[in-house]
Amino acid sequence: MASPLDIKLILCDAAVADHSGKLHMLGAGWSVTSSPTAPQAVALLIKIPWDRANQRLRLELKLLDPDGHQVTLPGMDGNPLAIGHAGEIEAGRPPGVAAGSMLDAVLAISIPPMPLPPGRYEWRLDLAEHTVSESFTVRRK
Repeated sequence: MASPLDIKLILCDAAVADHSGKLHMLGAGWSVTSSPTAPQAVALLIKIPWDRANQRLRLELKLLDPDGHQVTLPGMDGNPLAIGHAGEIEAGRPPGVAAGSMLDAVLAISIPPMPLPPGRYEWRLDLAEHTVSESFTVRRK
């Protein structure tokens, strides 16, 4: 059985992941917004165990509505567009790092403004065999 990952998902106004493994966040930790939402970012801080280095780990991030369904909004062509992000991450073993160390992986996903009806929403991340989430409320004006 593979060692577990340590994952933190943080909602923020803006975030940037740099090549050194640092995550720069602005306006981090909010949980209430209005609609249309302001631009936002989902920041991911991931600690990958030594024994899972050099493995591609599949990730899927979805925005869920108050009923637990993935949010869809009209795309540029008018067709529904599911709100989320999918991809893979892989952490290598840097030279000079002691065996058994946790390896850093960071990811910042920028989200444009969205016209969401009032209610409770959840960003849900599935990464390898782990699921983490962070919820927020869209309030009435």
